[in-house]
Amino acid sequence: MWIARPVYEFLPYLYMVAGALFLAASWYLTEGAWPLLLLGAGALCLIAGLVLWLRRRDYRTAQSEYNSRSLDD
Repeated sequence: MWIARPVYEFLPYLYMVAGALFLAASWYLTEGAWPLLLLGAGALCLIAGLVLWLRRRDYRTAQSEYNSRSLDD
């Protein structure tokens, strides 16, 4: 699946913002199972955004180091 680059770059932040909104909504709702569902969804979105951001950062760092080493040889 192809995603436009600006959308692709914004996805981790979108996940984290959605997670924060879900967590905030779970704080204010008090009826039924909604707080628990929103808490779980918020935690999953935050974790997914952080994991995606960290993996991209590590990959780009590794690629940069690999490319700089191949130029030095």
